Amino acid sequence: MDDTNRRGKWQSGAITDGPQRAGARSMLRAAGFDRDALAKPIVGVANTWTEIGPCNLHLRELAAFVKEGVRDAGGTPMEFNTVSISDGITMGSSGMRASLISREVIADSIELVARGNLFDALIVLVGCDKTIPAAAMALARLDIPSLILYGGSIAPGEFEGRNVTIQDVYEAIGTHAAGRMTSAALCALEDRACPAAGACGGQFTANTMATAVEFLGLAELGSGDVPATDARKHDVARRAGGLVMQILRDGRTPSSIITRPALENAIASVAATGGSTNAVLHLVAIAREAGVPLDLEAFDQVNARVPVLADLKPGGRFVATDLHAAGGTRLVAKRLIETGSLHADALTVTGRTIGQEAASATETPGQLVVRPAKSPLKPSGGLVILRGTLAPDGCVVKLSGHDRRSFTGPARVFDSEEEAFAAVQGGRISQGDAVVIRYEGPRGGPGMREMFAVTAAIVGAGLGDSVALITDGRFSGATRGLMVGHVAPEAATGGPIALLRDGDLVSLDAATRALDMKVDATELAVRRAAWTPPPARYETGVMAKYARLVSSAAHGAVT
Repeated sequence: MDDTNRRGKWQSGAITDGPQRAGARSMLRAAGFDRDALAKPIVGVANTWTEIGPCNLHLRELAAFVKEGVRDAGGTPMEFNTVSISDGITMGSSGMRASLISREVIADSIELVARGNLFDALIVLVGCDKTIPAAAMALARLDIPSLILYGGSIAPGEFEGRNVTIQDVYEAIGTHAAGRMTSAALCALEDRACPAAGACGGQFTANTMATAVEFLGLAELGSGDVPATDARKHDVARRAGGLVMQILRDGRTPSSIITRPALENAIASVAATGGSTNAVLHLVAIAREAGVPLDLEAFDQVNARVPVLADLKPGGRFVATDLHAAGGTRLVAKRLIETGSLHADALTVTGRTIGQEAASATETPGQLVVRPAKSPLKPSGGLVILRGTLAPDGCVVKLSGHDRRSFTGPARVFDSEEEAFAAVQGGRISQGDAVVIRYEGPRGGPGMREMFAVTAAIVGAGLGDSVALITDGRFSGATRGLMVGHVAPEAATGGPIALLRDGDLVSLDAATRALDMKVDATELAVRRAAWTPPPARYETGVMAKYARLVSSAAHGAVT
């Protein structure tokens, strides 16, 4: 091993070392890096900070402590930014189409900057929904010593003597439209639901994916638990900076961590916490980047053997800060080991196994958030994969938070989220309807928007227990009720959902894993012969490029 490798500069020396690199060093000196700094391993600090919304608002401050930890451990941090789109802010608008697309852009940009600057190691600071899977995808591609640090959850707001989240605001929009809430009350809730920085507080997509990457092993178990505004978050960030240097010294890379057992652990964490359906899309995409086979059936298999242990919103009572106070993700991991539902020998970024990390869990006496292994909330997880004449390539239904396992009703078909939202707000949806929203898939959207504005309006209108919603788009992690998403093939590619008409009977049966449309084959053939795809919503730019390149939701909607 030469001196460069002994110093941990296994690739950055190609930019910083030797007489031939004087020009590069001169420019780096202008940016504040002296000779001593450039002689050390270079650690990229990818920051998804933005001041647009609370989820990533505090990450610039957090990065300072990460860099302090890197320097204290003998490295030189170099911070750079990438993009972030807030799902909660763009929800229900055309801007939401940018959200899933941003996952690819974030992963691409992190990869490009890391490759272009030949960083020796990398740490990614994440907050809002797509930044987390994008970070994992980039780390899988780069396969250099690296880890992920989640900025943490927002604290719950308080309204009328109870804890509230952004979920309550969106559902209140439907309640207000139904005439069961005053404008003054809606405004008061709006003002109080999101009190400060941090990602949305329930086990919505951000907290689901933060949990998943810890169980996957790419983030230290428990590091994401500490809330965004907790003073201890600075210590977590400083420790992460030191940890990435230890990972570099040990030569530990994502390819040694992202294995099939680790991916099954990540799925188990989603099942046990009643997490977001978006985890299916993202974990399939991460597995694909890592070259590890993972199909939709894996989610069914893992969910069947994993109990729901955490009583978290949207289907439960508590929020992420409550989980932290109860014992956090370490406690969840310990419970899963007790139930025999976790691959305890899977490696994590710390160099220890997830079983070793879980052994240090501390449970708060009397906590009610994480149930004992012998008395789970439900005996199996909440995500189920369905197939059938309406979804030959599969779709995802979330069963946690409600007890409905079957449904049959007439289709009410809409070709966009806006059309469906207007129908709900206008009182044109009835009990027993199957609300179908199509042409919102990865290609048709493009960007596979989340239908939370519609699902929340349905719940707010008092129809949550009697209406099913079926879409080739996605759902927010805050969605509750009988909602079926990721229908594949999508409408824009001529999937059966494109042939559905108002009044057709739709049936769902979780027990048989079936989603069917009750239309005979002869009639379907007539409809298919008459079907033509609608014109593309975007002819140029990133949206058009994405629509041309994106794969099916069944394959992770990757480009």
